Amino acid sequence: MTTTTSDVSEAGTVRLVDYLAGELARVGITHVFGVGGANIEDVYDAVHRGGTVRGVVAKHEFSAVTMADGYARTTGRLGVVAATSGGGAMNLVPGLAEAYASRVPVLALVGQPPTGQEGRGAFQDSSGKGGSFDAAEVFAPVSRFCARVEDAESLRELLPRAVAAAQTVPRGPAVLLLPKDVQQARIRLPGRGVAPAPGLPVPAPTASDASLDASALTAVSDALRKADRVLVIAGEDVAAADARAELAELARTLGAWVAVTPDAKDVFDNRDPRFAGVAGVMGHSNVEDCLRRADVCLLVGTRLPLLARGGLERALTATEVVSLGPEPPFVRGTALGGDLRAALRAVTGRLPPRARVCPGHAGPVPVPMPIPDSGALGRTVPYAQAVRAVEAALPQDAHVFVDAGNAGASAVHLLPAPRHGRFVVAVGMGGMGYTFGAGIGAALATGRRTYVLAGDGSFFMHGMEVHTAVEYSAPVTFVIFNNNAHAMCALRERFLQGGARNDDLFGRTDLAAGVAAAFPSLDVTRADDVAQLRRALLSSNTSGGPTFVALDCDPREIPPFLPFQSFATTTDSGTARPAEKENSHERGIVHVG
Repeated sequence: MTTTTSDVSEAGTVRLVDYLAGELARVGITHVFGVGGANIEDVYDAVHRGGTVRGVVAKHEFSAVTMADGYARTTGRLGVVAATSGGGAMNLVPGLAEAYASRVPVLALVGQPPTGQEGRGAFQDSSGKGGSFDAAEVFAPVSRFCARVEDAESLRELLPRAVAAAQTVPRGPAVLLLPKDVQQARIRLPGRGVAPAPGLPVPAPTASDASLDASALTAVSDALRKADRVLVIAGEDVAAADARAELAELARTLGAWVAVTPDAKDVFDNRDPRFAGVAGVMGHSNVEDCLRRADVCLLVGTRLPLLARGGLERALTATEVVSLGPEPPFVRGTALGGDLRAALRAVTGRLPPRARVCPGHAGPVPVPMPIPDSGALGRTVPYAQAVRAVEAALPQDAHVFVDAGNAGASAVHLLPAPRHGRFVVAVGMGGMGYTFGAGIGAALATGRRTYVLAGDGSFFMHGMEVHTAVEYSAPVTFVIFNNNAHAMCALRERFLQGGARNDDLFGRTDLAAGVAAAFPSLDVTRADDVAQLRRALLSSNTSGGPTFVALDCDPREIPPFLPFQSFATTTDSGTARPAEKENSHERGIVHVG
């Protein structure tokens, strides 16, 4: 571990927090994200003294978790978050829930009051004693591992276990509860009568074919060998397993069409002739067309949850389904579990080596997005035009983080993923405001320009993390689609509840003016048209730090979201007109989102 001379005030010992910081540094952790407080300040002190790991202070613990989440998704390493007790600890829960649902490896270090005060009225007591609730019981459902560190020596065992649990499939958060007095306790370094502690685990290398189930491998390979037409639907596990090359080789060998789930746009080249589009409720009709023509549907690295299979259920029941991935899918079929890269290589190796020709298909043709009459709303920028401006400016090595809502659905449907960067949509819990922290974590971890695409609703939840981006000069371009509404909710109220209330339509706000006033050093643009938006984005690419661009959108515009598509037709003038009613089939899928 890395220590400084001042850390060792007793021969051969250091504080537990210095040992912890040194172990994180030893395995390549570069950042710890969080919010300070009395019961976690010793961790931050140790990180500062160690000098190898950088401490990043967020504005809110939810965003600190999403910073660690974005760090993990873009680097493949463990993300680390640290927070104090009480409200700070509880604010971690929704972010950890997203990491749990999306299988993202995150280690949460959670401060607790001193052990001697437990059950005796301690401020922010969550020991489960003396009438207090037990923090371990709160975190257990949203973690793969959760433990209270009762004494300094026990950390030698608990830290490797926590890290291993976070990085073992199914990946997810691990939580260590650290009482303040335990953080400050001394721990002996190896070499003076102390056996070396087990080192922190690193992700295992790709497993061999021998680890795969032989009968399932044969069944999947035989089905694909016999099929003339194959549709592959690839998911986020392809990115998590770093299996893009193996996926591309299998698709080439099969001559397959390749679709992606909404959270996995970057796992296959969106400009490849084989690319069929996005599957599910934010997707392209071509995917359903290919599925109906296919002899076999191959799921790769996805369980095909509802967002990814919405609108495809009938076609799936009529098509043979096989899957590769560490977890079984939500649809019926033949599943080959185990290591995804090993499975892809093994299946490809059992197919004839000569690549097949991919059958013709329409490609990811966007759905029509009628533009509402402007009326009293004044000048707004349609989603499709705004996304095209983002596409024109987006560097191919940039990362893209897309938030929830109408703007997010438009980006998932319309924006091609950068060839050499991540395209991340947090659909595990779908929490608004995720992208602000996640984009910052990714930008600080990789140093690459990172685009955050979000609506004003998401901005009002966690957009003040812009302050964090300014403080740390993170290369993030924040693009805010401001429709002065929770517009997806407003459309549901309009179409599904008769439009009797307008709770989710708000008064006008000038976000650019407000942010510019709050952060004088920040490059801020209010884009009144597409040309101005594109210029601002191109300018942001040459900036070394954060930039902020806001544009006005229309809350009545219907996004490319399947549950809403039946409610609008296009008039001769190109404006939107609500349809009369939904049919029985549409009622079956409308409750997504």
